[in-house]
Amino acid sequence: MTATSIIELEGVWKRYQSGTETLEALKDVNFAAEPGEFVAIMGPSGSGKSTMLNVLGLLDVPSEGVVRLDGSDVTDLSDEEMTTQRKDAIGFIFQDFFLIPTLSAIENVEVPTLFGRDPTARDRGVELLERVGLGERIEHRPDQLSGGQKQRVAIARALINEPRILLADEPTGNLDRKTGRDVLELFTELKVEEDVAVIAVTHDDQLRQYADRVVNLVDGVLTEEGRPDELTEEFGT
Repeated sequence: MTATSIIELEGVWKRYQSGTETLEALKDVNFAAEPGEFVAIMGPSGSGKSTMLNVLGLLDVPSEGVVRLDGSDVTDLSDEEMTTQRKDAIGFIFQDFFLIPTLSAIENVEVPTLFGRDPTARDRGVELLERVGLGERIEHRPDQLSGGQKQRVAIARALINEPRILLADEPTGNLDRKTGRDVLELFTELKVEEDVAVIAVTHDDQLRQYADRVVNLVDGVLTEEGRPDELTEEFGT
């Protein structure tokens, strides 16, 4: 692990039992991300991407190996401790948005703060919606928003607790290519301006143009593809 890594997996295996068969979703995975870095985890369906995202997001525990957050081993925390770490450090963005249909945009953004009784949540939520270009739609419900606008609400919601890591599961999966590009450009702005690590799992090749680094996950095995600038230097283009 480098001194600046915010999240790290070391020798992580994830096994599931299916009858008499053991399925290995992750196989000896080593991975680290730094603040302000956009990493794309690419691979086909069934390759273990969602499992890896769940382990990174402290939603699942590895069968073997170590998970570190800010240099501290968080592998064996209790459920309550895991919940606290997620609330303090990690924001989630999902392909299907998971907005509550009866709530307005601002109310959806505020949802992660409801149990904390944060008096600044509303002002911060409004500021975030303005930041993602939805300042005039804060009272709109999800059925009054386009797919791209829903994704922007989901991004604002993920940022409301000021996380240091954003985990995105197929963030462009339900968007047309132009809207997908807009969302990816927003990610690149956020990683710089908010100094968050953005980690996206996807099979969308479009992410290669925006990520600082691409890793490939196939059949549970992770391989480093390298940084775009390193590839440019190698091939002299």
